[in-house]
Amino acid sequence: MNAKKFLQQEANRLGFLSCRVSKAEFLKDEAPRLEEWLKYGYHGSMAYMENHFDKRLDPRKLVPGARSVISLAYNYYPEKEITKADNSLPKIAKYAYGEDYHVVIKEKLFELLDSLRTSFGNVEGRCFVDSAPVMERSWAEKSGIGWIGKNSLLLRKYEGSFFFLAELIIDMDMPEDELENDHCGSCTKCIDACPTGAIVQPEVIDSNRCISHMTIELHGSLPSDFKESISPWVFGCDICQDVCPWNRHSKPHDEDRFNPGVWKDWNENDWREITEETFGRVFKNSAIKRTGFEGLKRNLSSGEVSFMDRLK
Repeated sequence: MNAKKFLQQEANRLGFLSCRVSKAEFLKDEAPRLEEWLKYGYHGSMAYMENHFDKRLDPRKLVPGARSVISLAYNYYPEKEITKADNSLPKIAKYAYGEDYHVVIKEKLFELLDSLRTSFGNVEGRCFVDSAPVMERSWAEKSGIGWIGKNSLLLRKYEGSFFFLAELIIDMDMPEDELENDHCGSCTKCIDACPTGAIVQPEVIDSNRCISHMTIELHGSLPSDFKESISPWVFGCDICQDVCPWNRHSKPHDEDRFNPGVWKDWNENDWREITEETFGRVFKNSAIKRTGFEGLKRNLSSGEVSFMDRLK
Protein backbone atom coordinates (compact mmCIF):
# COMPACT_ATOMS: atom_id res chain seq x y z
CA MET A 1 0.00 0.00 0.00
CA ASN A 2 1.34 3.45 -0.84
CA ALA A 3 1.93 5.96 1.95
CA LYS A 4 -0.88 8.34 1.04
CA LYS A 5 -3.55 5.64 0.88
CA PHE A 6 -2.29 4.25 4.20
CA LEU A 7 -2.36 7.74 5.72
CA GLN A 8 -5.95 8.39 4.65
CA GLN A 9 -7.15 5.00 5.88
CA GLU A 10 -5.53 5.60 9.26
CA ALA A 11 -7.03 9.10 9.45
CA ASN A 12 -10.45 7.63 8.73
CA ARG A 13 -9.92 5.01 11.45
CA LEU A 14 -9.09 7.79 13.90
CA GLY A 15 -12.34 9.59 13.07
CA PHE A 16 -11.23 12.41 10.79
CA LEU A 17 -13.72 13.68 8.22
CA SER A 18 -11.06 14.31 5.63
CA CYS A 19 -7.32 13.96 5.12
CA ARG A 20 -5.70 15.65 2.13
CA VAL A 21 -2.25 16.72 1.05
CA SER A 22 -0.57 19.82 -0.36
CA LYS A 23 3.05 20.59 -1.17
CA ALA A 24 5.08 22.25 1.58
CA GLU A 25 5.99 25.57 0.00
CA PHE A 26 5.79 29.32 0.52
CA LEU A 27 2.21 30.63 0.52
CA LYS A 28 2.89 33.43 -1.94
CA ASP A 29 -0.76 34.38 -2.40
CA GLU A 30 -1.33 34.64 1.34
CA ALA A 31 1.65 36.90 2.06
CA PRO A 32 0.13 40.20 0.84
CA ARG A 33 -3.25 39.37 2.40
CA LEU A 34 -1.72 38.66 5.79
CA GLU A 35 0.43 41.79 5.57
CA GLU A 36 -2.59 43.96 4.77
CA TRP A 37 -4.72 42.37 7.51
CA LEU A 38 -2.02 43.14 10.07
CA LYS A 39 -1.50 46.66 8.69
CA TYR A 40 -5.16 47.50 9.31
CA GLY A 41 -4.93 46.15 12.87
CA TYR A 42 -7.61 43.55 12.21
CA HIS A 43 -5.80 41.12 14.52
CA GLY A 44 -7.07 43.15 17.50
CA SER A 45 -5.41 42.22 20.78
CA MET A 46 -3.74 39.15 19.24
CA ALA A 47 -0.30 40.75 19.12
CA TYR A 48 1.25 37.32 18.60
CA MET A 49 -0.11 37.37 15.04
CA GLU A 50 2.59 39.92 14.23
CA ASN A 51 5.29 37.41 15.18
CA HIS A 52 6.88 34.73 13.00
CA PHE A 53 5.59 36.23 9.75
CA ASP A 54 7.87 34.03 7.62
CA LYS A 55 7.03 30.88 9.57
CA ARG A 56 3.32 31.46 9.03
CA LEU A 57 3.86 31.46 5.31
CA ASP A 58 6.52 28.78 4.88
CA PRO A 59 6.14 25.41 6.68
CA ARG A 60 9.77 24.55 5.89
CA LYS A 61 10.78 27.10 8.51
CA LEU A 62 8.77 25.14 11.09
CA VAL A 63 9.86 21.70 9.95
CA PRO A 64 13.26 21.67 8.21
CA GLY A 65 13.13 19.51 5.11
CA ALA A 66 9.31 19.54 5.00
CA ARG A 67 7.88 18.17 1.76
CA SER A 68 4.15 17.73 2.49
CA VAL A 69 1.47 19.46 4.54
CA ILE A 70 -1.25 17.02 5.54
CA SER A 71 -4.49 18.80 6.42
CA LEU A 72 -7.21 17.08 8.41
CA ALA A 73 -10.75 17.92 9.49
CA TYR A 74 -12.55 16.56 12.57
CA ASN A 75 -16.27 17.02 13.21
CA TYR A 76 -17.47 18.69 16.43
CA TYR A 77 -21.11 19.42 15.57
CA PRO A 78 -23.20 18.47 18.64
CA GLU A 79 -26.31 16.37 18.65
CA LYS A 80 -28.13 19.10 20.54
CA GLU A 81 -27.42 22.79 20.95
CA ILE A 82 -27.33 24.03 24.54
CA THR A 83 -29.52 27.09 24.51
CA LYS A 84 -32.97 28.44 25.21
CA ALA A 85 -35.22 30.07 22.67
CA ASP A 86 -35.46 33.25 24.72
CA ASN A 87 -31.67 33.46 25.20
CA SER A 88 -32.17 33.44 28.95
CA LEU A 89 -29.03 31.37 29.47
CA PRO A 90 -25.44 32.17 28.47
CA LYS A 91 -24.32 30.73 25.13
CA ILE A 92 -21.05 28.92 24.46
CA ALA A 93 -19.68 28.18 21.00
CA LYS A 94 -20.28 24.58 20.00
CA TYR A 95 -16.58 23.82 19.60
CA ALA A 96 -16.09 24.33 23.34
CA TYR A 97 -18.86 21.99 24.54
CA GLY A 98 -16.55 19.12 25.41
CA GLU A 99 -12.88 18.54 26.20
CA ASP A 100 -10.26 20.93 24.88
CA TYR A 101 -9.87 20.13 21.18
CA HIS A 102 -6.15 20.95 21.29
CA VAL A 103 -5.60 17.90 23.48
CA VAL A 104 -8.09 15.52 21.84
CA ILE A 105 -7.02 16.18 18.25
CA LYS A 106 -3.29 16.34 18.96
CA GLU A 107 -3.41 12.87 20.56
CA LYS A 108 -4.91 11.57 17.31
CA LEU A 109 -2.27 13.35 15.24
CA PHE A 110 0.55 11.81 17.27
CA GLU A 111 -1.01 8.38 16.72
CA LEU A 112 -1.29 9.08 13.00
CA LEU A 113 2.35 10.15 12.78
CA ASP A 114 3.45 7.12 14.79
CA SER A 115 1.53 4.86 12.39
CA LEU A 116 3.34 6.43 9.43
CA ARG A 117 6.70 5.89 11.10
CA THR A 118 5.91 2.29 11.98
CA SER A 119 4.93 1.45 8.43
CA PHE A 120 7.29 3.63 6.38
CA GLY A 121 10.38 4.17 8.51
CA ASN A 122 11.84 7.36 9.89
CA VAL A 123 9.41 10.15 9.02
CA GLU A 124 10.34 13.53 10.49
CA GLY A 125 7.50 15.91 11.18
CA ARG A 126 5.39 17.89 13.63
CA CYS A 127 1.73 17.97 14.65
CA PHE A 128 -0.22 21.22 14.78
CA VAL A 129 -3.65 21.99 16.23
CA ASP A 130 -4.18 25.75 16.33
CA SER A 131 -1.09 26.03 18.52
CA ALA A 132 1.70 27.42 16.30
CA PRO A 133 2.11 29.92 13.44
CA VAL A 134 0.41 27.71 10.86
CA MET A 135 -2.23 29.15 8.50
CA GLU A 136 -4.49 26.15 8.85
CA ARG A 137 -7.38 27.40 6.73
CA SER A 138 -5.06 28.33 3.88
CA TRP A 139 -3.44 24.89 3.95
CA ALA A 140 -6.80 23.14 4.21
CA GLU A 141 -8.06 25.10 1.21
CA LYS A 142 -4.85 24.39 -0.71
CA SER A 143 -5.28 20.65 -0.03
CA GLY A 144 -8.88 20.68 -1.25
CA ILE A 145 -10.57 19.85 2.06
CA GLY A 146 -12.98 22.67 1.31
CA TRP A 147 -13.16 26.33 0.37
CA ILE A 148 -12.90 29.47 2.48
CA GLY A 149 -16.31 31.08 2.92
CA LYS A 150 -17.12 34.75 3.25
CA ASN A 151 -16.95 34.37 7.05
CA SER A 152 -13.30 33.28 6.61
CA LEU A 153 -14.06 29.73 7.81
CA LEU A 154 -13.49 26.60 5.78
CA LEU A 155 -16.64 25.03 4.29
CA ARG A 156 -17.43 21.57 2.96
CA LYS A 157 -20.46 20.83 0.79
CA TYR A 158 -21.68 17.87 2.82
CA GLU A 159 -20.54 18.84 6.34
CA GLY A 160 -20.70 22.63 6.52
CA SER A 161 -18.09 24.25 8.79
CA PHE A 162 -18.44 22.79 12.28
CA PHE A 163 -15.15 20.93 12.27
CA PHE A 164 -11.64 21.43 13.61
CA LEU A 165 -8.61 21.72 11.36
CA ALA A 166 -5.22 20.19 12.09
CA GLU A 167 -1.96 19.62 10.24
CA LEU A 168 0.92 17.18 9.99
CA ILE A 169 3.96 18.73 8.34
CA ILE A 170 6.36 15.98 7.30
CA ASP A 171 9.54 15.44 5.28
CA MET A 172 7.89 12.81 3.10
CA ASP A 173 6.69 13.39 -0.46
CA MET A 174 3.05 12.59 -1.13
CA PRO A 175 0.88 13.36 -4.17
CA GLU A 176 -1.01 16.64 -3.90
CA ASP A 177 -4.79 16.79 -3.93
CA GLU A 178 -6.89 19.08 -6.11
CA LEU A 179 -8.56 22.28 -4.99
CA GLU A 180 -12.27 22.45 -4.20
CA ASN A 181 -14.38 25.08 -5.98
CA ASP A 182 -15.93 27.97 -4.07
CA HIS A 183 -19.65 27.27 -3.60
CA CYS A 184 -20.74 30.39 -1.70
CA GLY A 185 -21.91 32.20 -4.82
CA SER A 186 -23.74 35.45 -4.13
CA CYS A 187 -24.87 34.42 -0.63
CA THR A 188 -24.08 36.98 2.10
CA LYS A 189 -26.04 35.49 5.01
CA CYS A 190 -22.98 35.35 7.29
CA ILE A 191 -22.05 38.97 6.58
CA ASP A 192 -25.62 40.17 7.08
CA ALA A 193 -26.10 38.23 10.34
CA CYS A 194 -22.99 39.40 12.21
CA PRO A 195 -24.37 41.80 14.86
CA THR A 196 -21.09 43.70 15.21
CA GLY A 197 -20.16 43.98 11.53
CA ALA A 198 -16.96 42.00 12.03
CA ILE A 199 -16.93 40.61 8.45
CA VAL A 200 -15.70 43.83 6.83
CA GLN A 201 -15.48 42.20 3.40
CA PRO A 202 -15.68 38.62 2.15
CA GLU A 203 -13.05 36.48 3.93
CA VAL A 204 -11.78 39.44 5.98
CA ILE A 205 -12.53 39.59 9.72
CA ASP A 206 -11.89 42.62 11.91
CA SER A 207 -11.13 40.86 15.20
CA ASN A 208 -11.74 44.10 17.10
CA ARG A 209 -15.43 43.66 16.26
CA CYS A 210 -15.60 39.84 16.47
CA ILE A 211 -17.58 38.39 19.39
CA SER A 212 -15.32 35.32 19.56
CA HIS A 213 -12.25 37.51 19.88
CA MET A 214 -13.84 39.81 22.45
CA THR A 215 -15.09 37.00 24.70
CA ILE A 216 -11.90 34.90 24.57
CA GLU A 217 -8.79 36.82 23.53
CA LEU A 218 -9.52 40.31 24.81
CA HIS A 219 -8.21 41.30 28.22
CA GLY A 220 -9.78 44.05 30.29
CA SER A 221 -13.23 45.52 29.72
CA LEU A 222 -15.46 44.68 26.80
CA PRO A 223 -15.96 47.54 24.30
CA SER A 224 -19.03 49.46 25.44
CA ASP A 225 -20.29 49.82 21.86
CA PHE A 226 -20.62 46.05 21.51
CA LYS A 227 -21.74 44.89 24.95
CA GLU A 228 -25.38 44.54 23.97
CA SER A 229 -24.49 42.69 20.75
CA ILE A 230 -22.20 40.27 22.59
CA SER A 231 -24.92 39.03 24.94
CA PRO A 232 -25.86 36.16 25.32
CA TRP A 233 -22.46 34.85 24.12
CA VAL A 234 -19.98 34.27 26.95
CA PHE A 235 -17.40 32.13 25.12
CA GLY A 236 -17.02 32.35 21.37
CA CYS A 237 -19.81 32.81 18.85
CA ASP A 238 -21.53 30.65 16.20
CA ILE A 239 -23.77 33.23 14.51
CA CYS A 240 -22.02 33.32 11.14
CA GLN A 241 -21.96 29.51 11.04
CA ASP A 242 -25.52 29.00 12.25
CA VAL A 243 -26.92 31.06 9.36
CA CYS A 244 -24.74 29.43 6.68
CA PRO A 245 -26.90 27.34 4.32
CA TRP A 246 -24.15 24.72 4.00
CA ASN A 247 -24.45 23.93 7.70
CA ARG A 248 -27.86 22.41 7.12
CA HIS A 249 -25.77 19.37 6.16
CA SER A 250 -23.97 19.23 9.51
CA LYS A 251 -24.25 15.86 11.22
CA PRO A 252 -23.65 15.10 14.92
CA HIS A 253 -20.16 13.96 15.83
CA ASP A 254 -19.49 10.60 17.48
CA GLU A 255 -16.58 11.71 19.67
CA ASP A 256 -17.48 11.07 23.32
CA ARG A 257 -14.83 13.52 24.51
CA PHE A 258 -16.65 16.36 22.75
CA ASN A 259 -19.88 15.77 24.66
CA PRO A 260 -20.66 18.62 27.09
CA GLY A 261 -19.91 18.40 30.79
CA VAL A 262 -22.15 18.99 33.77
CA TRP A 263 -22.63 22.67 32.91
CA LYS A 264 -25.08 21.65 30.16
CA ASP A 265 -27.71 21.15 32.89
CA TRP A 266 -27.01 24.41 34.73
CA ASN A 267 -29.88 26.75 35.38
CA GLU A 268 -29.93 30.46 36.05
CA ASN A 269 -28.86 30.01 39.68
CA ASP A 270 -25.86 27.88 38.74
CA TRP A 271 -24.53 30.57 36.41
CA ARG A 272 -25.28 33.35 38.88
CA GLU A 273 -23.54 31.59 41.77
CA ILE A 274 -20.50 30.20 39.92
CA THR A 275 -17.33 30.47 42.01
CA GLU A 276 -13.70 30.32 40.99
CA GLU A 277 -13.43 26.85 42.53
CA THR A 278 -16.42 25.62 40.52
CA PHE A 279 -15.04 27.19 37.34
CA GLY A 280 -11.69 25.47 37.82
CA ARG A 281 -13.27 22.09 38.54
CA VAL A 282 -15.91 22.11 35.79
CA PHE A 283 -13.82 23.64 33.00
CA LYS A 284 -10.34 22.29 33.84
CA ASN A 285 -10.26 20.11 30.70
CA SER A 286 -12.21 22.53 28.53
CA ALA A 287 -11.17 25.20 26.06
CA ILE A 288 -13.33 27.52 28.18
CA LYS A 289 -10.57 27.70 30.78
CA ARG A 290 -8.72 29.94 28.33
CA THR A 291 -10.89 32.93 29.16
CA GLY A 292 -10.32 32.45 32.89
CA PHE A 293 -12.79 32.88 35.72
CA GLU A 294 -12.62 36.68 35.66
CA GLY A 295 -13.06 36.70 31.91
CA LEU A 296 -16.15 34.53 32.15
CA LYS A 297 -17.61 36.74 34.88
CA ARG A 298 -16.92 39.77 32.68
CA ASN A 299 -18.67 38.14 29.74
CA LEU A 300 -21.63 37.18 31.89
CA SER A 301 -21.99 40.87 32.68
CA SER A 302 -22.18 41.93 29.04
CA GLY A 303 -25.26 43.42 27.49
CA GLU A 304 -27.51 46.36 28.32
CA VAL A 305 -29.16 44.10 30.87
CA SER A 306 -26.48 41.68 31.98
CA PHE A 307 -26.99 37.99 32.68
CA MET A 308 -25.96 38.61 36.25
CA ASP A 309 -28.81 41.12 36.57
CA ARG A 310 -31.26 38.97 34.64
CA LEU A 311 -30.52 35.93 36.73
CA LYS A 312 -31.09 37.66 40.08
